[in-house]
Amino acid sequence: MTNAVLAPAARPLRIPLREILPWAVFAGLLLLLAIYFVGAEEGATSLIAGMAVHEFVHDGRHLLGFPCH
Repeated sequence: MTNAVLAPAARPLRIPLREILPWAVFAGLLLLLAIYFVGAEEGATSLIAGMAVHEFVHDGRHLLGFPCH
């Protein structure tokens, strides 16, 4: 006969909010910056002169439904 050994039940890992919050804020700021460059970096609200950013994100604008021409 073999001896059966029961494995302990797996418990979910708890991550404190203090460790998640800075990363969530950082990700949120990156998302807002990306939305700005894809959706509004053109014309009067442009932070960078020229059309380089617009041309770089042009297909993304159409994919996300932002009008650009």
